[in-house]
Amino acid sequence: MTTQEFIQIMDSGAEVIAHSEVHLYMTYLSNEAMKITTALNNAYHTPEEISSLLERLTGKPFPEGAAMFPPFYTDCGKNIKLGRNVFINAGCQFQDQGGITIGDGTLVGPKTVIATLNHHQHPAKRANLFPKPVTIGRNVWIGANVTILPGVTVGDGAIIAAGAVVTRDVAENTIVGGVPARLIKTIDTEEST
Repeated sequence: MTTQEFIQIMDSGAEVIAHSEVHLYMTYLSNEAMKITTALNNAYHTPEEISSLLERLTGKPFPEGAAMFPPFYTDCGKNIKLGRNVFINAGCQFQDQGGITIGDGTLVGPKTVIATLNHHQHPAKRANLFPKPVTIGRNVWIGANVTILPGVTVGDGAIIAAGAVVTRDVAENTIVGGVPARLIKTIDTEEST
């Protein structure tokens, strides 16, 4: 199996059966990601060195203007798509097998968790997985200690308050917060700055 074949299967949303070829390849990619994130997280690196390590991790060029403060954790890396001028703060955990897309200009607060996998509910099949992508729009601000669950889409310009658990889609230009996250207000985009 190739990484591209693996990503196509994960992007399809098909159930991943425990101990199948896909599941074993997932474990292989997890081990590769652990090697790279260990190197990233256990020494000081210049911004250029961080970019280089993230290019190895994701298999893609690091976008223009993007930045990250380690430590950073992921158990795959290959299904992360970042836009330009994205900032990822320290201590974030991305479970990206199901796909994580983050749009231009988005700010990701420290210790944010983004999950894209659910386990089977039936106890006998609990190790089986269901991937669902997380898509975050442009110019989103994600506060500290936020958790975003599989299948969520966050609209452009939204704000997610610190500590929120996002279980469903967030409309553009809204502020959500709480557990589970609920609408707090709509952002007046006509306000002067």
